Amino acid sequence: MNKKLDWNDYEIVLRIADAGSLSKAAHLAGTSHPTMFRKINAVEERLGVRLFDRFRTGYQPTAAGDEIVSAARRIAALTNDTERRVSGRDLRPSGVVRVATTDTLLFGVLAPEIARFRQLQPEITLDVVVSNEVFDLSLREADIAIRPASSPDDHLVGRKLGLIRQAVYAHRSLDFGDTPRPPLETLDWVGPSSSMAYGQLHAWMRRTGCDEACVCRMDSMLGMYAAVRYGIGVAILPCYLADADSELTRLGESIDGVAVDLWLLTHPDLRRTARVRAVLDHFSESALLL
Repeated sequence: MNKKLDWNDYEIVLRIADAGSLSKAAHLAGTSHPTMFRKINAVEERLGVRLFDRFRTGYQPTAAGDEIVSAARRIAALTNDTERRVSGRDLRPSGVVRVATTDTLLFGVLAPEIARFRQLQPEITLDVVVSNEVFDLSLREADIAIRPASSPDDHLVGRKLGLIRQAVYAHRSLDFGDTPRPPLETLDWVGPSSSMAYGQLHAWMRRTGCDEACVCRMDSMLGMYAAVRYGIGVAILPCYLADADSELTRLGESIDGVAVDLWLLTHPDLRRTARVRAVLDHFSESALLL
């Protein structure tokens, strides 16, 4: 039996180790749980050794698995560095640029700018990756990221596009008449689920007591927005998204404690690539309505 692994085998082991579970690794790889299960079983069978201990809480690498993961990281670092440098030699603004952003930003801000960019640069294809997870640009998961961040990673370059202001919103049917608005923590709330990576919002919800008033939780801001539109409860939403919606009403001013910067980021090795530079310049100069 051929016991040699190819890069795809190493990548499967690395994905599962980083994800911590088979289902999450399959989701990130864009495949199914059964397919990922078959692939890791095939790798273990080829080597004749178990690479992961299976627990109810997830997959944990064995000692042998740790060795494969370590080797996979070295291979990935080498190949990604080589690909970035080769890509940097491209002088023509054409080809594919992979842009990672969140569902809320795409829906509320970026879609019109992407359409305008397509008119200006028809030879560049934007491969837009919509996810609320932070993509690792050093691993070529994306060429460019447009995302909220308190402070971007030190190894990335880019610029701050603006400040995302947020406020409390309710469905317009929530009418207090002539009476003063009751304390926020007495209202029904739509809050972020524990898996939503937004530390400022989690902290504000706990600090104000609104976390205990949650009747529904969502793992994305766009999900929270939809819940408020259908009157499930009130929620903190980006002003750029909710102010323009006639179905919603704002309860007070924007909240400084949950405002977050919007960044346009790439890896230093890619910023001089013509197609990447064209995308960076377009979104740097565009008037994003935050």
